[in-house]
Amino acid sequence: MTAQTIPVDPFELIVFGGTGDLAYRKLLPALFQRDRAGQIVGPSRILAVSRRDMTDEAFKAATREAIERFVAPEDRTEEEVARFLGRVAYAPVDGTGEAGWADLKARLNGDSDLVRAFYLAVNPDLFGPICRNIGKAGLIHGNTRAVIEKPIGKDFDTAQVVNGAVGAVFDEHQIFRIDHYLGKETVQNLMALRFANALFEPLWNAAHIDHVQITVAESIGVEGRGGYYDTAGALRDMVQNHILQLLCLVAMEPPMSMDADAVRDEKLKVLKALEPIDGSNVDRMTVRGQYGAGASAGGAVPSYAEEIGSEGSSTETFVAVKAEIANWRWSGVPFYLRTGKRLAERVSEIVVAFRPIPHSIFEGGAGGIVANRLVIRLQPDEGVKLWLMIKDPGPGGMRLRHVPLDMSFAQAFGGRNPDAYERLLMDVIRGNPTLFMRRDEVDAAWHWVDPILAAWRAAGDRPKAYTAGTWGPSASVALIERDGRTWHEEA
Repeated sequence: MTAQTIPVDPFELIVFGGTGDLAYRKLLPALFQRDRAGQIVGPSRILAVSRRDMTDEAFKAATREAIERFVAPEDRTEEEVARFLGRVAYAPVDGTGEAGWADLKARLNGDSDLVRAFYLAVNPDLFGPICRNIGKAGLIHGNTRAVIEKPIGKDFDTAQVVNGAVGAVFDEHQIFRIDHYLGKETVQNLMALRFANALFEPLWNAAHIDHVQITVAESIGVEGRGGYYDTAGALRDMVQNHILQLLCLVAMEPPMSMDADAVRDEKLKVLKALEPIDGSNVDRMTVRGQYGAGASAGGAVPSYAEEIGSEGSSTETFVAVKAEIANWRWSGVPFYLRTGKRLAERVSEIVVAFRPIPHSIFEGGAGGIVANRLVIRLQPDEGVKLWLMIKDPGPGGMRLRHVPLDMSFAQAFGGRNPDAYERLLMDVIRGNPTLFMRRDEVDAAWHWVDPILAAWRAAGDRPKAYTAGTWGPSASVALIERDGRTWHEEA
């Protein structure tokens, strides 16, 4: 069955940082796919903006090159590429200065009903100056939105500065704080699994769930992002945003509806209910690591310190956290979170581990009974597996096996699985903020993360070393195994 494609209203999307890596690698290919699918209609167009002196023709050529590099040949035709290139243009503008703004205004549609979205694919330090210039140039009307990428600050105080600068120009309902993890098909399917099926929600509590694991593992290193990453680290880069958002979707109460604020209100309650981690318990509840030299599928790889050229760096490239939620639904259920670079494989998944059965009626020869698990795989192969105990087929008595009911999205639905940015960009145009972070969510996440960072600084310990190509420091195994549990590994 093919999903129905519903066109969005005509729009103009202005991408600051339009000649950067994010634009070429993600945004332009995503917009091309939506145009190819017939979702972008009428006079809609994409205007890339940067300080670079470039003609429309040169930008169109660079866009073509990006599409040919990041879109599979079977997912594009020359006619489709040519049509999309007719929608793109380029304008040189000094985002923080005065040059180019009058020309930019002249090139925009004067229709106040046309959706106008500004995507700030730039360093967060530039969010405030660019937004001020957008307002000063008179480019905001009632149907305008602003999209900003992480990181939103390095702590609560700096996040207040960033959000305050953007909020001084745009109203909160116009601001879309994008987290591409929330646009992944499997993440949204978590909502459907919980709230569209009678099977799971009655069991979705401490009486039936033993623990939850959330893993976001990368096999690559910092890949040219060393300057940014060394000032951030894994806790800021992944846990404060992506992983806490996944935790919220797993743990939140059923919202009244799918209204954006109804969903985000429930996520906020989860963030506020997280048990504090500070100097009194940080050693028991967290592990931080940094990869050393090792090997990957491509061969030998250097250590993090060698990769960034700083032997004294104490930035963590791995973090594991035991998080607890102080409410009736989740009291006593630990959430084990881990993320890192240069790990054994690239995988992102949520594992909901149910409690063991209270009593086995089967004789010892039947084999051990393994507790049920729901595994929601975000990448690389999006899908859902429910691990169950069944009888091994054949004569010879009762023998039990632990096997998955497996739903691979690629096999179940066929065709290409849309990228998260495709969905999120179209939600921006629709004005649907459900999958975007509200300011108070960002604040609450930093309120929980900041004491962990402060406790690490006060302790002064270096991150624990782990070999590239492994699953992180041995202390992360101890973190979960001292509770009598183990990290999930696919059988």
